[in-house]
Amino acid sequence: MDAELVDWDLAVTTARRLVRPGPPVARSEADTVVAELRRLAAEAEGHVQAYTRLEPAGPPTPIAVVDRPEWVRSNVAGLRVVSEPLLDKLADRDRGKLSTAVGRRVTGVQLGTALAYLAGKVLGQYEVFLPPDETDTPGGTGTPGETGTAGHLGRPGRLSLVAPNIAHAEQALAVNPHDFRLWVCLHEQTHRIQFTAVPWLRTHLEGEIASFIEATDLDPDVLAERVRSAVSALRGAVLDRGPNAPSIVEALQTPAQRQVLDRLQALMTLLEGHADQVMDAVGPKVVPTVAEIRSRFDNRRGGGSPIDRFVRRLLGLDLKLLQYRQGGAFVRAVVAEAGVDAFNLVWESPETLPTRSELVDPGAWMQRVLGSRPSISA
Repeated sequence: MDAELVDWDLAVTTARRLVRPGPPVARSEADTVVAELRRLAAEAEGHVQAYTRLEPAGPPTPIAVVDRPEWVRSNVAGLRVVSEPLLDKLADRDRGKLSTAVGRRVTGVQLGTALAYLAGKVLGQYEVFLPPDETDTPGGTGTPGETGTAGHLGRPGRLSLVAPNIAHAEQALAVNPHDFRLWVCLHEQTHRIQFTAVPWLRTHLEGEIASFIEATDLDPDVLAERVRSAVSALRGAVLDRGPNAPSIVEALQTPAQRQVLDRLQALMTLLEGHADQVMDAVGPKVVPTVAEIRSRFDNRRGGGSPIDRFVRRLLGLDLKLLQYRQGGAFVRAVVAEAGVDAFNLVWESPETLPTRSELVDPGAWMQRVLGSRPSISA
């Protein structure tokens, strides 16, 4: 493409310049962390499969232990893949004027700044979308960092563990390092198995993203109005108007996009809640200090300075915390009442996924999908 809306290289450069270094560790200690995370990730896969009764299909997807700069690079590459259909849509308009108005470099700096913040927070992720030129490389054991990616739309993704963030979190929480690392791996392996054991899930997510892009209104006047709404949302975040105040992300959406966004949020809430429930269900059997870890980790999730809370709302991360709580409550309620096998009917098809209203009323989902509505509370 001739004139993309984002200077992707500048986004990477900006993020790498702004991201804070990880905790200082000796080379030998870094190598030990990388090696143990890889081993625990493999161990966690077996625990998650045994509990969820979900069997991955096809060849195993790669596991990478990365540092913060590599996490930034990989996520910029993934964002570029996901945004490509939108840029194709923009090709039908005068992209030169649009790119000038938005400012490719400004957008690159903004994206890089946001990623620099996130790069110090994320413990791990399953990267669903990666560019086609990414190849499997076993990587090395630098400052804890290891590269190696595979896949693109429709092909296997990659499980990434951000070693310096995990090391920093376990130090800040003062928890057992081995137990904490395995606990994190249980969560991330659940995401990996969700996408590798449910054949239609990736395609469904791609379809929803395509619908979201299709609903994007590129009329300059409409875009200007959305920006004004976003500024209003940002002002509300500054004033801390409460949990119901819209985030800047929500304020930028058109009505049609919000319908798609509702479905996407419901799906992501289910995926995050399922991973949270699995790590706590498996944890007591294999993580001796799981209760202590969960208590301290939840306190850390909800804490932070006023600036940190502001940035979380600005980036929509408060929604992520809600997904953990709401999705976890849904999964726990269904599993407690009907069992793991009955819950797994959620993976039968897109039609058996819970809606946003069902996520706060698990009995309604069970009535619709299982044919029963027990008396429970989420």
